[in-house]
Amino acid sequence: MKILVCISHVPDTTSKITFTDNNTRLDTNGIQFIIGPYDDYALARAVELKETQGATITVLNVGPAETEPTLRKALAIGADDAIRVNAEPTDSLFVATQIAEHTNGYDLILMGRESIDYNGGVVHSLVGELLGLPSFSPVMKLELAGNTVKMAREIEGGKEYLEASLPLVAGCQEPIAEWKIPNMRGIMSARTKPLKVVEPKGLELPTVNKKFELPPAKGAVKMIAAENVAELVTRLKNEAKVL
Repeated sequence: MKILVCISHVPDTTSKITFTDNNTRLDTNGIQFIIGPYDDYALARAVELKETQGATITVLNVGPAETEPTLRKALAIGADDAIRVNAEPTDSLFVATQIAEHTNGYDLILMGRESIDYNGGVVHSLVGELLGLPSFSPVMKLELAGNTVKMAREIEGGKEYLEASLPLVAGCQEPIAEWKIPNMRGIMSARTKPLKVVEPKGLELPTVNKKFELPPAKGAVKMIAAENVAELVTRLKNEAKVL
C-alpha cells in the first residue's frame, strides 16, 4: 500500500508573529518552524499503518527551499521519501491543485484537518474533488480492513462512524495517533532518503496577499457586580455590541 502524507511548514505556536515589507510578508527572523500539528497526527497514523500493514510513505509539501528541514524531520519520523513542490503555499486551491498534479497511484492520502497558519480547512476536500476521490474530515480514528477504511469523525454534538473503500483522502486530527519523536537512527537515515524537488504545474497562483494585520490589543477588563444585571446588559448592547 502507498500512502501520501501532505504536510505544512508552519510557525511554532509559541512564536511571536510580526510582519515586514509594509505588512505584506511574514517576518521569519527568530521563528522556529514545525510540521503542522494536525499533519503530525496524519504522519503518525501513516507510520503506524506502515508498521502494521507494510505500507510505504511519501511526504509532500508545497513550499520554497526553507521547508526542506521540515520534510527531513518527516523522513526521520518514518516516511520513505519526500516531494517538495517549489512554490509559495498562500492559496488553498493552488496547494490542492499541486497535490493533485503530483499525486499518482496512492491508495491513501492523509493530511491535517487544517494548517495552523491560514486555518482554511479545505485542502483535503479540494484534493478529493480534483482527483475524483471521497474525502473525509475531521477524522479521529482510521483503521484498515483490506480495502475498507473504517473511520470515526467529529461532528456537531457527537461522532460519526463511516466505512469507505480505498483510495480516499482524509483530514486528520487527534486522537487518531500519538505524535512520533524522531530517534537518532531516524535522523541519520533521513539524510540519505530521497527528497525530490518539482516545479508547480497546472493552475497559476490565483490570489495574492496584499496586507497582513495583527488583531487589536485586548482592552482592559471591566468588572460589574453580580447583582447589577441592568448595567451588564447595557454595556453588552452599547459597548460590546453583542446584543
